[in-house]
Amino acid sequence: MIKVGITGQSGFIGTHLYNTLGLYPDRFQRIAFEDSYFDDPIKLNGFVQSCDAIVHLAAMNRHNDPQVIYQTNINLCQKLINACEATRSKPHIIFSSSTQEERDNLYGKSKREGRLLFDQWARRNHTAFSGFIIPNVFGPFGKPYYNSVVATFCHQLTHNEEPKIDVDGELRLIYVSELVEHFITKIDSVAQSRNAVSHVETVQIPHTATIKVSALLARLNDFKSNYFDKGIFPNLTDPFERNLFNTFVCYIDHEKFFPRMLELKTDDRGSFVETVKLNSGGQVSFSTTKPGVTRGNHFHTRKAERFAVIKGKAVIELRRIGTDKKLTFELDGDRNPSVVDMPIWFTHNIKNVGNDDVYTIFWISEHFNPNDTDTFFETV
Repeated sequence: MIKVGITGQSGFIGTHLYNTLGLYPDRFQRIAFEDSYFDDPIKLNGFVQSCDAIVHLAAMNRHNDPQVIYQTNINLCQKLINACEATRSKPHIIFSSSTQEERDNLYGKSKREGRLLFDQWARRNHTAFSGFIIPNVFGPFGKPYYNSVVATFCHQLTHNEEPKIDVDGELRLIYVSELVEHFITKIDSVAQSRNAVSHVETVQIPHTATIKVSALLARLNDFKSNYFDKGIFPNLTDPFERNLFNTFVCYIDHEKFFPRMLELKTDDRGSFVETVKLNSGGQVSFSTTKPGVTRGNHFHTRKAERFAVIKGKAVIELRRIGTDKKLTFELDGDRNPSVVDMPIWFTHNIKNVGNDDVYTIFWISEHFNPNDTDTFFETV
């Protein structure tokens, strides 16, 4: 069992890393961290003493005064180093730096000099340190106007704002879950090197997609016009397209957007309703649910999914992993057949609250693979 701490645990990358580590409780023990620890030497000392590995993500990305960014980031690095030296702790520190190290700005300078501070600490104390040089990161739950242009565009398009391109440059991107896998691979190596000699390294994390800002905005506009406005799912075969779509969906205000009513057509033969329109593959399933029965209570980390209630009364619940807020949707398939889509990292369920069976059509973006289900159980 590897004891892992994450500074900046509540931030964009920190949240994804923390939640992903939680999927493997037999391999990792997560050591809780709060930003306030940086101002409490006793708690910070206790934190570093408890960890086999620390992923240092805490940093300031934006501020009106670049000097504040620089000084804040250097101070955070120094406080962590001071705590390690005060307690003679030697966790394997993994530092999140940026490709902006190459640029002539104070943020990039703070990242470069912070990495060198950890490098010197590790050599001085004969321990291990890994400095990750990371490209632009995108993914669900990033903060608009702060973490990435992807987050900003997604927020603007789903909130009826007009995105603007300042510089149509080329973006080198990595999806947050891909970056998390790099962290986990490095953390895993801690177990293999606890008794090994000290090791200091700089790791260039490769980008997984390259796209111009204008092309990025065009793809996101397609999501808005087809999925957001018409309910049509894009082709999710390409990993980048799937990751971009899953990111886009998470910026929708689900509480207001769902359930989406379907058009019920009736004549003397009966009724007809279109439940899902796809430019993608995947799997369609059908279920009946007995009165009082609840299905689900699980979440996915990459699969898109739609529940279409076409008969009976049901309640669908969603809750984002790591949060307490629950979204509740009441659906009546007899009167208004309707759908709710499941964002990734939201645990969800469906319960029959009527007196008759509920009929539900499920679509999910991948065929079921028993060796890689991407299904994790947690009660809403």
